[in-house]
Amino acid sequence: MPARVTGLGHVGIYVQDLEKMTTFYRDFLGMTVTKVSARGVFLSADPDSVDHEIALFLGRPSPEDPHLLQQISMRVNSFADLQDFHQRIETARYPIDRIVSHCHSIGCYFRDPEGNPTEVFWETGLTSWAQVGIPIDIERPEDQVLEEVRAGWEQVRHIQMGESSDNLTVTMA
Repeated sequence: MPARVTGLGHVGIYVQDLEKMTTFYRDFLGMTVTKVSARGVFLSADPDSVDHEIALFLGRPSPEDPHLLQQISMRVNSFADLQDFHQRIETARYPIDRIVSHCHSIGCYFRDPEGNPTEVFWETGLTSWAQVGIPIDIERPEDQVLEEVRAGWEQVRHIQMGESSDNLTVTMA
């Protein structure tokens, strides 16, 4: 049986005024800022349970522009499920934008049949508050991939929740 998604991970929204939108989600709705960079802010209603549910990114040209959706992200249960989705995405010839380690997860970003940005991701079990996207090859055995993820995590693990990761440089061997 092919892999299936197990739930919505988060929704990414393009915004014009990152500060105003962060204030709305944080102060009006009561969410917690978990990750920060100059280009985006991640927020969670329950950061002890979930890294983020809303991701705000600069990129909406004007308030009238309908260019809102940055991505829809869905969780899978296992690394094998992520590999299965990757293979099925390639077989279906959906364009793959990138496959990256965020240290806390590995995401496969692709386009659905109408070109909407979509991500399937697997949580690695590591906690990371840095906004990183380190290219990674998931066509290798899980232990090899996790070794590479851990190497990246060692470089970002000092970033605290809500702390900017703008000056962070991650290098992989």
